[in-house]
Amino acid sequence: MRKSVENLATSKITGGRRKPARIRRKYEIDRYPNESVTGAQITITRRVRGNNKKTALKTIDFVNLATGDSKVKKIKILKVLENATNNDYQRRGIITKGAILETDAGKCRVVSKPGQTGIVNAVLIK
Repeated sequence: MRKSVENLATSKITGGRRKPARIRRKYEIDRYPNESVTGAQITITRRVRGNNKKTALKTIDFVNLATGDSKVKKIKILKVLENATNNDYQRRGIITKGAILETDAGKCRVVSKPGQTGIVNAVLIK
């Protein structure tokens, strides 16, 4: 997925074509988003800038749920109820930061980024 650096869609006032001053650098190239869904856990690891690694979730079926009394429990995810990021994500059941999940313990809100950290942490909604 390669994007242009400047807005080259419009022409100059004289009618001539715009040409980029430079091409996009390797570190500026975007990737397709990693969209986590429910299912048996599958993770992928990818190299990012500075030879660092990011672990991303493809599918996950458990959430680390903070109940509020200094305890964290591993709870099964039943389904995605809401996702304010995107209405399409809500329909498809994509888990992102801020998504509302239905679990065995009740409703919870995701506070981690599953597509970048490889884990789903959530807090219980009263």
